[in-house]
Amino acid sequence: MLKKERQAYIVHQVNLHNKVLSASLSTEIDVSEDTIRRDLQELAEEGKLIKVHGGALSHAFNDITYPSKKVYSQDNKKIIAEKAVQLIKDGMFVLTGGGTTIIELARSLPVSLSATFISGSIPAIVEYMHHPNIEVIVIGDKLSKNSKITLGADALTRIKSLKPDLCFLGINSIDPEHGITDNDWDVVHLKQAMIKASQKTVCLTISEKIGSIQPIHVCDLDKIDVLITELPHDHPMLQPYKDAGVTVL
Repeated sequence: MLKKERQAYIVHQVNLHNKVLSASLSTEIDVSEDTIRRDLQELAEEGKLIKVHGGALSHAFNDITYPSKKVYSQDNKKIIAEKAVQLIKDGMFVLTGGGTTIIELARSLPVSLSATFISGSIPAIVEYMHHPNIEVIVIGDKLSKNSKITLGADALTRIKSLKPDLCFLGINSIDPEHGITDNDWDVVHLKQAMIKASQKTVCLTISEKIGSIQPIHVCDLDKIDVLITELPHDHPMLQPYKDAGVTVL
């Protein structure tokens, strides 16, 4: 793979998954980690990503307000958000993770909706604060500067004490055999606790992530109730998830 092709692949992976690890990119592309680090440095200097220890972040994932021009596949994420909103009813307690699709969900909530949203995602909390009829509960006290979400023992303890009606998770990868996977160990623990605590778990993802696998296992498909993508529910790509018992919207 030529340098230009390699760097284009890296930028695409950053935009798609919001965060990439140098070690994983090295394995995928079959080059040394030193080569990947040099690529990330060059791409960061060009403003195409944010280089962090062990990998890189997308600009959209890092910004508190998620400027529209930096959100990857935003139109598709808006479609997903519009579908997801239909599941939320007045009086519900809703637990949400972080990520750009969750932000689109927050922005799509009807003004008339009266519900309680629970989150440790700073960008999501900011969006919920703007809503006139939503109560906000903040979980956790240790903030990850990279993911802009609270992590650690306190967040896990608070989540375990809850029993929300719905849990909305933006996911990094989903595959019929491997289920939900991610590339951040702390975030994986958080998502596992959220899934276990909630009466119903709804996963949100653009279709481009379907069939992809990340290094760390979050859960099998039997732990999620609903999968929402921008595709029509009868799209052939979604059939394996229906066969596994997941409701597809």
